[in-house]
Amino acid sequence: MKTSNPVLSRLGQAAERERAAGYGQAPGQPGYGQPGYGQPAYGAPYPTATGGYPASPPAVRPMTVDDVVVKTVTLLGITGISAVAAWNLIPASATGAAWIGAALVGLVLGLVISFMRVANPALVVTYAVVEGVFVGMVSKFFESFYSGIVMQAVVATFGVFFLMAVLYRARVIRATPKFTRAIISIMAGLFAVMLINFVLALFGVNTGLRDNGAIGIIFSLVCIVVASLSFILNFNEVEEGVRMGLPQRYSWTAAFGILVGLIWLYLEVLRLLSFLQGDD
Repeated sequence: MKTSNPVLSRLGQAAERERAAGYGQAPGQPGYGQPGYGQPAYGAPYPTATGGYPASPPAVRPMTVDDVVVKTVTLLGITGISAVAAWNLIPASATGAAWIGAALVGLVLGLVISFMRVANPALVVTYAVVEGVFVGMVSKFFESFYSGIVMQAVVATFGVFFLMAVLYRARVIRATPKFTRAIISIMAGLFAVMLINFVLALFGVNTGLRDNGAIGIIFSLVCIVVASLSFILNFNEVEEGVRMGLPQRYSWTAAFGILVGLIWLYLEVLRLLSFLQGDD
């Protein structure tokens, strides 16, 4: 299971360890009955259950594209419900605290999930809830200044997402090894710049990177382009994960990646729209 994508490599290795530990595959799936895939060697008897009856080999159903779609829709629904609840239930006096608290908790959860070697549905769902609070507070803030901006940002975000899906499906944009390395490197660079900008802002240093000016608009446009292209990596991860026969629960990891991209794109679109409306 070799791939140029580090995420897939990590998940593929975890899946191999599961098989080596005794997790088999369902009959009819690739690798079923083959030595080294959680099955006995040819000619060796299966272990027997109590009473001497043959025990069925443990089965792990591989994930499918439908699994990822269902998990992604589920996470989006949870995030949306959490955002609406936060918007309506958290008082204005606690908006700042909820905004910052949710952002920090979401960052920690996101890093934990990203570096875990095993998919954890509970953590992914918790992340969706926390990010829903964060998105709800940010959206409420922008909507208070620019009426209708939230709906515009939502429509634009999903419009870009489906456009990237069509381009990937048509193979107009492909996740080649060079493309993958470039996007991952640029994303890492952007997050580093945003983190440095945040730290500088705490000490009263304004770089203009997130202000309504030429620098801020250009930076937001760059982020939007990179966030959009990151979906190509997500789609490729799903496609390759299905091909590699990763266990079904890894669909949560794939859905998590898509959710992160959608939230990032939404926030950048929201910020850019505020810049453009602020010029009127």
